[in-house]
Amino acid sequence: MRLRAIDKNRYSKHYKMVFGAIVLALIVFSLSTSALLIRFFSTPEASHFVQNLAGVIVAALLVSYGVYRFRYHPFMDEVIYVWNLKQQLNRIYRKQRKIEPLVDENNLDAMVIMNYFYQGSKQLYELDDNTITLDNLAIKFNHLNNRLEQTGLKLTTEEYAPDMLDRF
Repeated sequence: MRLRAIDKNRYSKHYKMVFGAIVLALIVFSLSTSALLIRFFSTPEASHFVQNLAGVIVAALLVSYGVYRFRYHPFMDEVIYVWNLKQQLNRIYRKQRKIEPLVDENNLDAMVIMNYFYQGSKQLYELDDNTITLDNLAIKFNHLNNRLEQTGLKLTTEEYAPDMLDRF
């Protein structure tokens, strides 16, 4: 996955609209499905837990299908990009304890992965207005840049490939 520039205002607007639509769809589908199931498959004095649970499950399936179906729509572009970025950063984060020490050993793959991780995290934090953790991230990123200067390497995020993580 390649990092790319995202318009923060457009992303924020689309994210809020997509999230709101998902919440609204879950409410409408679960309530209407539950009401129909209760109407046709239950009695008034019986417990409606099973019908309500089935309504929630049906709603979740319908909303999941809708998101899956429209994931390539231009309106969803930024939202899906950030979602995929978060997944990629999470994969790196789970292996970070093994990778970070190798940066000090001048392991090229570790440096490429951490460079992508730090730059992707910076983009994500800025998009989500998470400025609290930017200072800590800058310290780690500066450490990586110092190692790169010592070794005479210049890295870009284009060099990162997800299958690099399989080596760790």
